[in-house]
Order: sequence, then C-alpha cells, then structure tokens
Amino acid sequence: MIRVITIEREYGSGATDIARKLAERLGWQLWDQHLTDEIARQMDCESRAVEEHAERKDALHYRLFKAFLRGSFEGSLNAPRIRAVAECVVTAAAKSGNSVIVGRGSAYYLRDRPDAFHVFIYAPLEAKVQRLRAAGKSEQEAIELAETVDRDRAAYIKQYFDIEWPARTFFHLMINSTMGDEMVVQTILGSIALLDKQSA
Repeated sequence: MIRVITIEREYGSGATDIARKLAERLGWQLWDQHLTDEIARQMDCESRAVEEHAERKDALHYRLFKAFLRGSFEGSLNAPRIRAVAECVVTAAAKSGNSVIVGRGSAYYLRDRPDAFHVFIYAPLEAKVQRLRAAGKSEQEAIELAETVDRDRAAYIKQYFDIEWPARTFFHLMINSTMGDEMVVQTILGSIALLDKQSA
C-alpha cells in the first residue's frame, strides 16, 4: 500500500499547488515549505540568522537563504551538507507515512521504498512563465527562473546522485500540468488506487 508520494517538478509547473491539493484530498502531511524549514532548523540556519548574514554580504548564507525561499536548495554552495541533512529529513518524513513530499531529492532518496509513489510534474516553458507571472514575477524574471532553477537542479542531481535529471525510470508517473491541477490530482490518485489494487 502506498503511504508516501514524492513530487519532483520543473520550476513553475504548479507542482506546489498540486501537492497541497493532493495532501488535502488525502488528509496527509505536506512536506514542502515544512521540509525546507526542518532542513534549515537542523542546519541551525534560521531565516533571521541568514538574513543577518546576508546584510553583512555573506555570499554563502545569502545564496542558501535565497535557494530555500525558491525551494531549490540544489543550487546552494553548501550543497554537500544540505544533501546529507535533506536525506535525513526526507527519510524521517517517509518513515512517518501518509506524506506528500515535494522535491529536495526525495524521489532519489526513497527510490527503494515499496510504499512510495514517485511523480514528476512538468509543463511547457510558456505555461510555466504564465504561472510565475500570475504569482507576481515579471516576464523576464519568470523566464530566467524557469530556466535557471531547473538547470541548477539538473546539475545537483548529476553531481550528487550521478543521475541525468529528471531520470524517467525513477518515476511511476510523469504528467503535464497544463491539463489542470484538478485533473492532475485525480490522475495521481487514480494511478495509486490501481497500483494498490494490483499489489493486493
């Protein structure tokens, strides 16, 4: 029986909203910002302290904080330490069960768990830019984020897992979010139900 869902995604694909809706529908714990907060807590890198370092032009802490804010710790200069802490936090979240875990390498850390279902959410660049603009980004900023965040993720996954991101073989389901959030949620739930039925 599936007790953990990991959501890997392209930046701007809407995966954050989809994961939230999925967790609400299931009544499960959502590990997204909460996961980032726990990684920061374990690294003793609280937002206030990081902001203070940023004001003193501490490039490491500033980049780490900025990476946390956009949900892409992968691009951080302190990636090896973050990777180790992230693995512990993700593993603990999965162990608790009934969890929807967004990004942070969760699909790769949990690839051998038989109770985990791995989803990759993507979208065309135009759709990602549209979502980011709707969230308040300028068109130029939206395009830059859609391109650079995913490039950082790919480099991180290659360096620390020796895997070409997004590594299709790691996912049970890869889905285009342009079909609409509700349809994506229903597709994920339907796929899990069929898999559980087959396993039973």
